[in-house]
Amino acid sequence: MTVVGILHPGSMGAAVAGEARLRGAEVLWCPTGRSSATRERAERHGLAAVSSLGELADRAHIILSICPPAYAEDVAVAVSAHPFAGIYVDANAISPDSMARIHGIVSRTGVTVVDGSIIGSPPSPSKSARLYLSGPEDSLPAVAALFADSAVQAHLLPGGIGRSSALKLSYSSYQKASRVLAAVSYALARDYGVEDALIDVAQGRTTSYLSETAYIPKVAARSWRWAPEMREVAHALRGAGLPPELAEASAMVMSRWDSLKDSPRELPEVLDHLHDFPDGDPS
Repeated sequence: MTVVGILHPGSMGAAVAGEARLRGAEVLWCPTGRSSATRERAERHGLAAVSSLGELADRAHIILSICPPAYAEDVAVAVSAHPFAGIYVDANAISPDSMARIHGIVSRTGVTVVDGSIIGSPPSPSKSARLYLSGPEDSLPAVAALFADSAVQAHLLPGGIGRSSALKLSYSSYQKASRVLAAVSYALARDYGVEDALIDVAQGRTTSYLSETAYIPKVAARSWRWAPEMREVAHALRGAGLPPELAEASAMVMSRWDSLKDSPRELPEVLDHLHDFPDGDPS
C-alpha cells in the first residue's frame, strides 16, 4: 500500500487526498496546530492522524503539499527538517521561481521533487479537478497512479520543474482577476442604480462573469487565499518581462475582503467592503 502524507487538508487538499485514499492509498495528516475545521475535513475524507510531522515524513512514500501559496515555502522548510526519502509534490499556486526555491530547499536532502498544480474545484462525486505534474519523468507516473480512475485527472507535462506552476498561474491570471473585475464593475453599477441594466448587457453576451453576481461573495470569502496567488502571478509576469500591474491590483482589491475569510456574506455587504469608507457609508 502506498502511504501518502497531506500538508495540509484544507478544502482542496482534503478532497484531493480523499481521492487517493478511495483508490487504496493510506493517507496521513498531522493535526498539530491545525483547526477544528481542518480536523473535521480530515475525518470526513478518512485521513489518518499522526502524532507529528516527523512521523508523517518517516512513514510516507509521497508527500503532497497543498496549502495557501503564502505558506508553501514554510511547509517545504518544515518537511526538509525531517528525514524523508520519497517524492515531495508541491501542488500549490506559486510562480516558477518560487517552485525553483522550494525544489532547492527540499532536494538538498535527496528528496525527489515534483512540480504540481491543481486546476478546478475540489474533487467530488459531481466535480473533477485536473492535477498537472512536471519534473523528473521517472517519478511522475507514481504520483499520477494515486488518482487513476478518480475525480482527480492527472496530466503529465514535459519540460521539468516550473512547467506545472507556470500553467496554473497562466490560468489564474485570467480566472481570478476577471472575477475581481466583475465584482468591482458590479459594485460601481450598484452605486449608480444601474446594476439590472449591467446584468442585462452581460447576459446578452455568450459568457460573462458580470452576470454571475451570486459568485462574488464566494470570491470575497476566498480572497485570503487568492490574493497571495495573484502576487505569485505578478512575480511570474515580472520575471518574464511582462506587466504585473493588473495582478498586483487584483491582489490589492482582494485585501479589502480580508475580514471575510471563509465566510460568505450577502452580496450588498461584500460590495460595501470594496469602498474606501467604512461599511459602505460615505457620511
